[in-house]
Amino acid sequence: MKKIQIYDTTLRDGTQGEGMSLSLNDKLLLAKRFDQFGIDYIEGGWPGSNPKDLAFFKETRKLKFKHAKVVAFGSTRRANSKVQNDDNIKALLEAGTKTVTIFGKSWDFHVKKVFKTSLKENLNMVYESVHYLKSKKLEVIYDAEHFFDGFRENPDYAVQTIREARKAGADTIALCDTNGGSLPHQIAIGVKGARKAIRAPIGIHVHNDGELAVANSITAVEHGAIQVQGTINGYGERCGNANLTSIIPVLQLKMKLRVFPDRKLKELTELSHYVAEICNMPIENNQPFTGQSAFAHKGGVHVNAMLKNAKTYEHISPSAVGNSTRFLVSELSGKSNVMLKAKELNIDLDQNASHTRSILQKVRELENQGYQFEAADASFELLMKKELGRYKKFFEVRNAVISNEIIGDKNPTVGATVKIEVKGKEEVATEIGNGPVDALYKALRKVLVSFYPVLEKIHLTDYKVRVVDSQAGTAAKVRVFIQFQHETESWSTVGVSENIIEASWQALVDAVEYKLLKS
Repeated sequence: MKKIQIYDTTLRDGTQGEGMSLSLNDKLLLAKRFDQFGIDYIEGGWPGSNPKDLAFFKETRKLKFKHAKVVAFGSTRRANSKVQNDDNIKALLEAGTKTVTIFGKSWDFHVKKVFKTSLKENLNMVYESVHYLKSKKLEVIYDAEHFFDGFRENPDYAVQTIREARKAGADTIALCDTNGGSLPHQIAIGVKGARKAIRAPIGIHVHNDGELAVANSITAVEHGAIQVQGTINGYGERCGNANLTSIIPVLQLKMKLRVFPDRKLKELTELSHYVAEICNMPIENNQPFTGQSAFAHKGGVHVNAMLKNAKTYEHISPSAVGNSTRFLVSELSGKSNVMLKAKELNIDLDQNASHTRSILQKVRELENQGYQFEAADASFELLMKKELGRYKKFFEVRNAVISNEIIGDKNPTVGATVKIEVKGKEEVATEIGNGPVDALYKALRKVLVSFYPVLEKIHLTDYKVRVVDSQAGTAAKVRVFIQFQHETESWSTVGVSENIIEASWQALVDAVEYKLLKS
């Protein structure tokens, strides 16, 4: 079974995505986590482009990587210059890595129109740059930029460029679909053409402009590529890079190729979410393998089949990639959804009991009003326990008032006062926040924390508002989702009202009650 090398470029190509920015410390944290996971190559940045990347390579020299090779990225020398005097080549050497990746042009159109140099000079640039770096005892990966575009339009020249790189000593030739517009059959033709032309390990580096980066990477491996380049969660310029969190399990679980030990593959979901957190970038719920909804089941017929055999609607075991099955409850649900959700929450239910029917009926009524419980497990658990008579009330809200709201000020603040009855005492608290929800939460916690100290350590991590019926204009109902966190535990609640503050207050109260109930 051949080993497929995984080459991660999240720290370089990934950061070129819109809205993506990593500090030096962020990059170091991610590099260490990639090494722990078992990534083979970590492309740390382009030392010739900015001081931060040079600082990154300086810091990584102080670290001990157990598995990964840290890679500095750059380009071939400039046209009509001496390779030893080229600033970019000098920066690559200054980075101090044992492996470097350099890109050069394979497409004659790009050489003439962008580099504005001769095809012969471009070949010299490739050969001399690779040869010089090899003379410094470095492992050199040559990225053949626009290879597939070039191979379609002028295959002889595209092949010439990678022959020059290989002749100069390049250890691996990575074929790049730089525009991200190639189709799988075009990737297959290009990889086969390259393998016929040179005897060298082949890598694949594709972008996702045609929504085919994963498929194209897999196709390249099917036709002989042994190195796959990409980013965690598919981050990258324009539409992103090939998504390694999809490619890795496909290679290992579907194609039975050797990529990582099974125990490491089980960390994939955690890795995916860790990277998203550090990058401050969202993961789409429906992202395959590692998304929250990747193994979520909502339709009653589907859930009923899942009860009999999970293979009916799950193409792999979620645990293989560290994810888990989720059963969603909505107006589309049958009793099977409620039963499975109850089991997930460790609540015993009888499928034929009146409680089960009443819970389902309540869900349908509330979702008709605009509620959604599939993304608000905590609110649904409270609903179930109320219907089952297992709900304990920890406090009673007597009043909540928003005051002193100033709009248009440079530093707007809002005051909120709450009156709460708790353990037979009526307590009042007023707090200032940077918005009404913040002020309400601070006031609510101020009252309750002396009675329930666990609330001191919880904090709000996400707040989302959705318009339920946009045709109603400013009178439309809004749905508010709030997510809280306590150490490693997180939970979400929902509120619905024509008044956004009221909807937020419902979700806040639910979130606090849920934590107290669980504690």
